[in-house]
Amino acid sequence: MQTPAHAALGDLLSYAGAAPLVPGTLVRVPLGRREVLGVVWNEPTSLAGTGAEPDMALKPVGAALDALAPLGEAWRDLVAFAARYYQRSIGEIALAALPPQLRDLTTTQLARRLKRKTTTGPVAETAEAANLIALSPEQTAALARIEAESGTFLLVGSTGSGKTEVYLRCVADLLARDPEAQALVMVPEINLTPQLEARFKARFGDEAVVSLHSGMTNPQRLASWLAAHSGAARIVLGTRMAVFASIPGLKLIVVDEEHDPSYKQQEGARYSARDLAVWRGQREGAKVILGSATPSLESWHQSRPAEGDDPGGRYVRLEMPSRIGAGELPAVRLVDMNLQPPKTVLSGALLDAIGQRIARGEQSMIFLNRRGYAPVLACGDCGWKSECPHCSAYRVFHKIDRTLRCHHCGFTERVPRACPACGNPDIAPVGRGTERLEEHLAELFAAVKRPDGSAVRIARIDADSTKKQGALESQLAAVHAGEVDVLVGTQMIAKGHDFRRITLVAAVNPDGALFSSDFRAPERLFSLLMQSAGRAGRDAAYLAAQGATAEMWIQTFHSQHPLFMALRKHDYAAFAKQQLDERQAAAMPPFAFQALLRADAREQSVAQAFLNIAADAAEALPGADIVTRYPAVPLSIQRVANVERAQMLIESPSRAALQRLLASWQPLLHELRRTPEGKGVIRWLVDVDPHSI
Repeated sequence: MQTPAHAALGDLLSYAGAAPLVPGTLVRVPLGRREVLGVVWNEPTSLAGTGAEPDMALKPVGAALDALAPLGEAWRDLVAFAARYYQRSIGEIALAALPPQLRDLTTTQLARRLKRKTTTGPVAETAEAANLIALSPEQTAALARIEAESGTFLLVGSTGSGKTEVYLRCVADLLARDPEAQALVMVPEINLTPQLEARFKARFGDEAVVSLHSGMTNPQRLASWLAAHSGAARIVLGTRMAVFASIPGLKLIVVDEEHDPSYKQQEGARYSARDLAVWRGQREGAKVILGSATPSLESWHQSRPAEGDDPGGRYVRLEMPSRIGAGELPAVRLVDMNLQPPKTVLSGALLDAIGQRIARGEQSMIFLNRRGYAPVLACGDCGWKSECPHCSAYRVFHKIDRTLRCHHCGFTERVPRACPACGNPDIAPVGRGTERLEEHLAELFAAVKRPDGSAVRIARIDADSTKKQGALESQLAAVHAGEVDVLVGTQMIAKGHDFRRITLVAAVNPDGALFSSDFRAPERLFSLLMQSAGRAGRDAAYLAAQGATAEMWIQTFHSQHPLFMALRKHDYAAFAKQQLDERQAAAMPPFAFQALLRADAREQSVAQAFLNIAADAAEALPGADIVTRYPAVPLSIQRVANVERAQMLIESPSRAALQRLLASWQPLLHELRRTPEGKGVIRWLVDVDPHSI
């Protein structure tokens, strides 16, 4: 059952049952003073060998939710593997994977709920029939190999190459061939990719497709989960949480935009849904397709061809470099900001290019990965800055509601009328966020007219502008309808959207990631810029009619950086080789395996002391001789909500050795927490295969 991640309770608890229960059956059981939902995990056994006293009175199992088919062995294996690999409890993973409403239903309520469930008949392709869409030679070749081979495939397709059509065909072929088969299609952020859901429903019908993501209501999640678990839903479309869905007929898993960091859970059990999808495919004999224009370097390395003594990777690499129905990939133009006047926000050449697009009725997209009006408010007299009193970070100035807001702990205050330190009324924003950039563009193009004589329309899409229900959908609809001339936004606008009229994309300030302490930052930046570039020139017919070419503008102070050189040629392979060579020389992933041990406390010294004592305690553990434990350090943002955060990097050339050490370390960490040195620690956690360090 669901217990806290670091509870002293073991993974499995014993209860007395009047009759044997099939493993996977959901039951209600007493735990302390409450009744909770549990899963029967193993075949019933006698108390002998369990560590329990023979005369120990076991609490009885309550009601069994036996109207529901038991959770299968493959699902239980997935949960057990995830718990073991990511160093969590089985109960935490298992119960978090079930819909929340299921935990509260009685047997009568569940039986009533199951009666309402509708079943679908055979899935037929509907109006948007597959045989009406001509495939490119690259798509045909990819489909033939997926059909003929088994295992995990890495589909490397440039933006606009037709990866989605390959997914649709693979699903269609599977469902036509096997009337019991089901498919799981995963996307990084389902709210940002409504088009994919629409395409699957248009192809296979509404009843065949269900969604699973955290934006749904509890009744919606329960309905989708029941449809998947019963086999009524043939296609499950979801975010990272969907990797744990009960899908008994699973034969195909698609992970779209497999490189996206959103597949890595950052709270609780820090699992990678992409990696679990690959493991699940191997366990259940399902084919797995990982798709991306810019694959993660781990996946690219796993799909390398055999060469010399190197046997190659475990994945099959399929490449689709050509765009379908789209113009050529946009020309990349680098603007050297060293040659611009000081404090230039948008260069004259870029403004001129945007103006030309507006005059022709085309759309432009300006990408800045920083929301708010300005990252900090400052006093020029005494040097005061809008620091958050609870975090080691600045509060961001939001002009629309005149607030200073911390994006880490949420602490919000009204903007002061004068400097709180010296009383100077002239406090000013420093730096620029999307809100300020939107305002700046509105000022610059105030006198410019669209072809119909109306004023230029500028829109902003970020986490602030899309808070209200339905706001994102209506804003995207306005862009698609041509009601927006210039779209400003964060990385939300760079992913997955099929904007047909955008011919210019610009990245305003991308240099920060070039020199980050996080070794994955350049990989994320390259991917984000390539994804952003892919939003331009997606409709060849439109480009031809306009007599236009698609362009990607990048304003940078480091125009000769190898990352930008590779980007100019849209050469992911060259970028990947350079990065992998660097990582191999430095013995970093994918050539080594990492975990983070983190500790939170009221004082940084307490958190670090706990980690360093833990490192000393690990010295005698199995595998310690080939696992490096680095000294404890503060996180880059070391204080959040008045809690100090420290971390220790653990690294090994052997995944098995790292796992062995982590597993045997757990009881020592529990024990250490109870010592005087551990008393001041609020929480500790292990992050296996961390995405940001």
